[in-house]
Amino acid sequence: MSMQATMEAKLAEAFSPERLAVINESHLHAGHHHVEDGHVAEFDGKGETHFRVRIVAPAFAGMGRVDRHRAVNAALAVEIKAGLHALAIEAAAPGEAVRW
Repeated sequence: MSMQATMEAKLAEAFSPERLAVINESHLHAGHHHVEDGHVAEFDGKGETHFRVRIVAPAFAGMGRVDRHRAVNAALAVEIKAGLHALAIEAAAPGEAVRW
């Protein structure tokens, strides 16, 4: 199973969202520099290392932005530890305005 599919399944199970999009944005970071094995390397943009999560779920009602991010990070802790490099999170409760 791909990292993207695993993330989608975990977020669906953890939050029962009304809307969920897990978007692989790794290709947008091609050419960026990062540290790999103690050396600076240029990222080729391949793979599944940079994602954007857009999620609307009742679980986020009454939670602030930081707590929402912490909840998503906790649900994806294994993936983060396994090499997920960047995670942009856009989390909302039902009825809240979103830009997407």
